[in-house]
Amino acid sequence: MNNSSDYHLAGIDLAWKGEVNPSSIAIGRLTNNELVLEGVHSGVVGLDSCMHVLEEHSGIRGIAIDASLVINNKHGYRDCEIELNQKYRSKWASCYPTNLKLYPDAFSVQLFHKLQSKGFSYLDGHKWQIECYPHATMIEIFGLAKRLSYKKGDVARKKEGQKQLASLIIQLSKAKELKLIIPEELQTSLNHEHITTLKGRALKTNEDNLDAIICLYTAGLFAKRSPGVTFGNKNDGAIWVPYGNVRCEM
Repeated sequence: MNNSSDYHLAGIDLAWKGEVNPSSIAIGRLTNNELVLEGVHSGVVGLDSCMHVLEEHSGIRGIAIDASLVINNKHGYRDCEIELNQKYRSKWASCYPTNLKLYPDAFSVQLFHKLQSKGFSYLDGHKWQIECYPHATMIEIFGLAKRLSYKKGDVARKKEGQKQLASLIIQLSKAKELKLIIPEELQTSLNHEHITTLKGRALKTNEDNLDAIICLYTAGLFAKRSPGVTFGNKNDGAIWVPYGNVRCEM
């Protein structure tokens, strides 16, 4: 991992079947103790489009992706998923199983290999990519008792959950370990009044944007070598989670 103090990072909330479903990508610049959000690209569909967004921003050194990047098991859960679920099941934050039967040619694995071909190694190196899991990241960095509820339930519940997450993300501007700076022109997805107006596809897109920002922040913590836990292993899949909300105390 490169220890330079000024370079770009990316966070990707990758859709299942991303060749037809939209993903969101957040781009930021890490400088010392600050991560400045520079853009959130929503509605990104297909491998070429994902790569185009990343290549538009020069000097990206690290990428955190919410998706299964390595899948070797034929059935059931990956080892990293089993390990993560043992820790976070009681906090309502278990992840779904990934295997070759369910996803024989996963879009996420295609992206993983494409990024490898561009020099992004797995978990380390001058340029790197990691798999992250936003629910676990949020539990740790915000010290939550359980997973935020903003993905399931009726529209009102989803909106309320997004507002809660947006408020927490805004508070990261004061975090001791890594400050997340979001320029005013990029705060639309965090605006409570804006969230209130959303429905249907627009509400889901906003959810994806918030997740992408959390992925980006995870990349920032990983780049800073903040304390964390790697569930699983390089060969069969690994999920990196920052450990301990003490890093983000305000």
